[in-house]
Amino acid sequence: MEGTVKCSANFVPLSPISFLERSAKVYGDRLSIVHGNVRYTWRETRERCIRLVSALTHLGISRGDVVAALAPNIPALYELHFGVPMAGAVLCALNTRYDSDMVSVLLKQLEAKIIFVDYELLDVAKGALEILSKERVKLPHLILISDTESELSSPNNNWSMASKYVEYESFLANGESDFEIVWPNDEWDAIAVNYTSGTTSRPKGVVYSHRGAYLNSLAAALLTEMTSMPVFLWTVPMFHCSGWCLTWTVAAQGGTNICMRNVTEKGIFDNISQHQVTHMGGAPTILNMIINAPQSVQKPLPRTVNVMTGGAAPPPQVLLVMKELNFNVTHGYGQTEAYGPAAVCFWKPEWNYLSPVEQANLHARQGVHHLGLEDVDVKDSESMKSVPSDAKTIGEVMIRGNTVMNGYLKDVKATENAFKGGWFRSGDLAVKHPDGYIEVKDRSIDIIISGGESISSIEVESVIFSHPSVFEAAVVGKPDDHWGETPCAFVKLKNGCNASADEIIKYCRDRLPQYMAPRTVIFDDLPKTSTGKTQKFVLRERVKAMGSVLKGS
Repeated sequence: MEGTVKCSANFVPLSPISFLERSAKVYGDRLSIVHGNVRYTWRETRERCIRLVSALTHLGISRGDVVAALAPNIPALYELHFGVPMAGAVLCALNTRYDSDMVSVLLKQLEAKIIFVDYELLDVAKGALEILSKERVKLPHLILISDTESELSSPNNNWSMASKYVEYESFLANGESDFEIVWPNDEWDAIAVNYTSGTTSRPKGVVYSHRGAYLNSLAAALLTEMTSMPVFLWTVPMFHCSGWCLTWTVAAQGGTNICMRNVTEKGIFDNISQHQVTHMGGAPTILNMIINAPQSVQKPLPRTVNVMTGGAAPPPQVLLVMKELNFNVTHGYGQTEAYGPAAVCFWKPEWNYLSPVEQANLHARQGVHHLGLEDVDVKDSESMKSVPSDAKTIGEVMIRGNTVMNGYLKDVKATENAFKGGWFRSGDLAVKHPDGYIEVKDRSIDIIISGGESISSIEVESVIFSHPSVFEAAVVGKPDDHWGETPCAFVKLKNGCNASADEIIKYCRDRLPQYMAPRTVIFDDLPKTSTGKTQKFVLRERVKAMGSVLKGS
């Protein structure tokens, strides 16, 4: 309109690094990080991040360069989520379960200039650099994170060979405390690259923007009901979707980050009790860990703890027990490509009058899009028309909005395929209920087609999980000459419990249509990604290799 002008007074590129600037002013003397004996305030965290910016710049890092990190949930990794983008660079926090081969492949694709490595993962990083050196690839500088100030640290033999590397604290000490921040020129500039968890294929590098990270961080605060000065327990890996963007959310709210190098049942309950934790998050495996913790480990919660879960559909039985233990679970749905959470099962007051089992079943739905997104819909993947809200018609979950990735790193074809039709195609199959809430039935690759009937592996898994002796379950399709595929269940039993294959099969047949019940049950541990997702492609390969098998093993 006439008289308006776009200028620095009314337009600043959105970036979550602004959250740190504000918290250092508003919450300067409040604790920002707790890790064993280590304590930092928000003012100290900002100063450390500024020193990191300075040190990175003096080492030659400039706008658009990639800085990698290989570390668990420790203070240094949290600081890197601010310090690296504050230097104008792009952070890639690598999965701590990657081996040297995978790390070398990703470092080569990233063209990383620096890699920060936790002392426990030094051998993995060294192995990756040795592979790269044989390929005559320019090697990144390695900065070693010692974590020696933490009482949780237990130095190993790596110390004897680590002296030749620059140590993180020394690196920071060489930085200036009044160095200038490099703000993004455009809010669509990259802030991070996060690799997919690799549940279906080789990990893909997902590029996040400053704008998307900013918006998703604020949306996460709203959907988790995170008010100012929360106490957040880090059970979500920071390398996974930038910790679901909660790395920046906690800063936005001036909260306290309780870091955990290793996630254990005892660590969870002890930290909640000691630090009065208000919020945490994690895949259903974390919830499963909590509800099955030994009585000697469990402690009464000092207050209700808000937990955001996602990554896989939590079985209703898990949600039921979590509520009994005074954990308030928010069920989120999303993908790496959507900065983590995209949809949330927002609780409706009228559900309070239903039975606990009915509440848990409703709570297990994926829900509706959060405020940071434009829409999450279920569509026919060919016609792109929305499926009817009848809770029966299956379509593909599709997402669009400002918290969808920029694209896949150096993979134009994959990016174009993902955005075909003007929506991000998730690959998840779902139905839409009359109230608009979506319910994911399966990954498109995980749907089992038996005799022409589509079987949701999630539905079968939910029934198996409700068996009192079952700790975990995963269902995949087993090739069958007559039916095409039949359900094959991989089951891990609770410690001290017993159940036979016949018993599991009968249990399912009593609760499901016969064609949905597994015909094969295999008792074993389930292969997992480091974010707690079951690697079904591993199970499918195993089933194919088995050929004709007995009913149970």
